[in-house]
Amino acid sequence: MASSTKDVEAPPTLDAPLLGSAAPRSRLRVAAVSLSVMAFLLVAIAAAVLYYNPGGVASNLMRLRENDYPWTNDMLRWQRTGFHFQPEKNFQADPNAAMFYKGWYHFFYQYNPTGVAWDYTISWGHAVSKDLLHWNYLPMALRPDHWYDRKGVWSGYSTLLPDGRIVVLYTGGTKELVQVQNLAVPVNLSDPLLLEWKKSHVNPILVPPPGIEDHDFRDPFPVWYNESDSRWHVVIGSKDPEHYGIVLIYTTKDFVNFTLLPNILHSTKQPVGMLECVDLFPVATTDSRANQALDMTTMRPGPGLKYVLKASMDDERHDYYALGSFDLDSFTFTPDDETIDVGVGLRYDWGKFYASKTFYDQEKHRRVLWGYVGEVDSKRDDALKGWASLQNIPRTILFDTKTKSNLILWPVEEVESLRTINKNFNSIPLYPGSTYQLDVGEATQLDIVAEFEVDEKAIEATAEADVTYNCSTSGGAANRGVLGPFGLLVLANQELSEQTATYFYVSRGIDGNLRTHFCQDELRSSKAGAITKRVVGSTVPVLHGETWALRILVDHSIVESFAQRGRAVATSRVYPTEAIYSSARVFLFNNATDAIVTAKTVNVWHMNSTYNHVFPGLVAP
Repeated sequence: MASSTKDVEAPPTLDAPLLGSAAPRSRLRVAAVSLSVMAFLLVAIAAAVLYYNPGGVASNLMRLRENDYPWTNDMLRWQRTGFHFQPEKNFQADPNAAMFYKGWYHFFYQYNPTGVAWDYTISWGHAVSKDLLHWNYLPMALRPDHWYDRKGVWSGYSTLLPDGRIVVLYTGGTKELVQVQNLAVPVNLSDPLLLEWKKSHVNPILVPPPGIEDHDFRDPFPVWYNESDSRWHVVIGSKDPEHYGIVLIYTTKDFVNFTLLPNILHSTKQPVGMLECVDLFPVATTDSRANQALDMTTMRPGPGLKYVLKASMDDERHDYYALGSFDLDSFTFTPDDETIDVGVGLRYDWGKFYASKTFYDQEKHRRVLWGYVGEVDSKRDDALKGWASLQNIPRTILFDTKTKSNLILWPVEEVESLRTINKNFNSIPLYPGSTYQLDVGEATQLDIVAEFEVDEKAIEATAEADVTYNCSTSGGAANRGVLGPFGLLVLANQELSEQTATYFYVSRGIDGNLRTHFCQDELRSSKAGAITKRVVGSTVPVLHGETWALRILVDHSIVESFAQRGRAVATSRVYPTEAIYSSARVFLFNNATDAIVTAKTVNVWHMNSTYNHVFPGLVAP
């Protein structure tokens, strides 16, 4: 993946309180007085700076404007996560080349060794783990130290060959920012840590072909191995002159000599732009195999299979996927429904999540998904912290055999090993416009599993269609409807002036059937101003007889939420100023106007930290 300034969306302007519409007059008077006091304090600060630092007023007032919240060290320290992967310092981005080898899970990731933002020193960090949770940092694997990757070691993929060798293909940026593909291999295959890597003397192995722009050719992925002729098929993302995303196909026997096929794997049906970090893999559609992932590299298309084509959209910075069929003879992917093709339909995650990649875990026969979760605060705040960006909790991917229209994404089972103290709540009635505090103590590292039921009488009485609701334009949890919103408030302070809401909003469609929106509201997540705050989400299928189900992983400045056991996912980065440490709370809420909602079951676990550290005897990156 290449750098972009389009990593965040413009925040909505609405900022209403959860259960009210206007502040009382007394609060308005207090606010006016507070503003006057604040203005006086700013003048006093400026005067003090002038006295102690003559000539420095302009630079210090500029700092106040750029960083409008007075973060303390304790606040910034709190933002670092307890059980998500992140380096000890600096910036990380795309996950790359994950694999299981000689008893270790290996994880490579874009890493800036000198700063807290993406730049042309981008390299590959490297870490190993026994369980995908407790990580040991290793020395950097690849650095930009040749002419073909002088402007960075960008994204790539690792492949374990049938003879036991390992190859890594990655995109490098030349001095002129031409995107070229390169080969690297481990120096010592007997080393389970794969500490040393060497780049091929014939690099670059691929350059942009005719008709492809120099800056639209990246993220190589060896996708399928033909045992009959020992030939690999490698796909690379791009776009055509009309701005349609395309996936190029090359074949190779030795990862040095390549042939470009005349056809393409897929061309998007809409002009969605550059396709980054392309992925293609099969999923089983029959109940007998649905709980087990499949290895794409040797799997031949057949009955009981669908294929997933995924791409990261460079134009809008989201990860889309499409379900469809794969023809091995023509090596083409065809979506089941062109209206929900890659770039316009389904997403892995409706929140902050990008440049994802899967790998097939042959140890546990599962497909594991990683994605990079960037910051939405200011670059200055990141500099104060000394680090930026996270990886999501690894997720498994399966086909939803109930809806037959989407994938199921779910945290890897190892996450449950971090659970400690548990609190269970049952049959809690939530009346319209109410909240209910869950007494769980400090609420900064949690795993929450909840199920809700809506009063059947209220559902039956709701006859009018409501087709205009949309998470991103709704105004969030403060916007009331007959059957919602209802859900949970996490990382909330006692007064609810700070909170992140994860909720359902239920309404009727034109066809008379219920439609459920799954949303995550960041608008009140922080009192700090220089932060992008949005409402994210989408509709999610809720089948007849099912409850409304949520799972939420809370880990300081990241909230990962899963609706209907993984049919839809939303990830948010949040930066509370008050709802931190022992002041963080969790609430149930129902902001519907007419319906009584029952929290049928709520299980809350506190989560242990993973305490990632440098591998003993080695040096940190």
